[in-house]
Amino acid sequence: MDQTGIIRDLLSWLESHLDQPLSIDNVATRAGYSKWHLQRMFKEVTGQAIGAYIRGRRLSKSAVALRLTARPILDIALQYRFDSQQTFTRAFKRQFAQTPAFYRRSADWSAFGICPPLRLGEFTAPQAQFITLPELHLTGTTRSYNCTLEEISNSRHEMRLQFWTKFLSHSTKIPRALYGLHETRPSSEKDDEQEIFYTTALKTESVTTELPDAYSVILEGGDYVQFEYQGHFSGLQDFILTLYGTCMPMLNLTRRQGQDIECFLPDKDERDEIPPTEIRCQYLIPIRR
Repeated sequence: MDQTGIIRDLLSWLESHLDQPLSIDNVATRAGYSKWHLQRMFKEVTGQAIGAYIRGRRLSKSAVALRLTARPILDIALQYRFDSQQTFTRAFKRQFAQTPAFYRRSADWSAFGICPPLRLGEFTAPQAQFITLPELHLTGTTRSYNCTLEEISNSRHEMRLQFWTKFLSHSTKIPRALYGLHETRPSSEKDDEQEIFYTTALKTESVTTELPDAYSVILEGGDYVQFEYQGHFSGLQDFILTLYGTCMPMLNLTRRQGQDIECFLPDKDERDEIPPTEIRCQYLIPIRR
């Protein structure tokens, strides 16, 4: 295997072990090279020092935990292998230019300081389009569920299927646009979980049948960055993680308060008993410009 292939495999392994001991000696043993050779090879292939990369990814993971959970700062620091809250705070402030406590309390979420995971080989970042939406009047139903950060991908995929199937069960026709609105808050019951509110909705003028438990939803207008996804339904959540973990930092964007918007664009108006496997979706994130 060439050097790029070796480092690609190592990067994948590192990403799933950021909360484990990752001294240079441990990583070199896993890779099967001397630490000096591994450090030189990693730098040649990626342009980064392996120790600095691991630290940057750990701090980026901790930043997500600060924003999306209510876990104590010390617990997050220890999970990502910092020996004290003071050490963690100093390192966090160097990378994000603010303390963990201030980062958590801020109304907006700046992508500044986030270190995206390195990808070697072919990777094309989703194309961003900046738009300003007017206020939208929708009719929808909101449901909520709790999950840990580790469960988020599977949970959201399963919940989307469940919520949309129920929401459209009384409709024989599928409107040209289906809106999924969601926002996340730290759980009030478990500090290591987040509570996710997901609204399935249609433009009010598109509603032709009575929808159980539906109510009027006003989606505030404003500035958004929009990306388009087309592919298998199960891949949407990984696409969203790429937007937040890679695209938002690459574009140095700041997420303002508000709901993320999924705008599904069905390719036909007849409702099938089996949900579609291939979808087209415009995904919008509220931003401050």
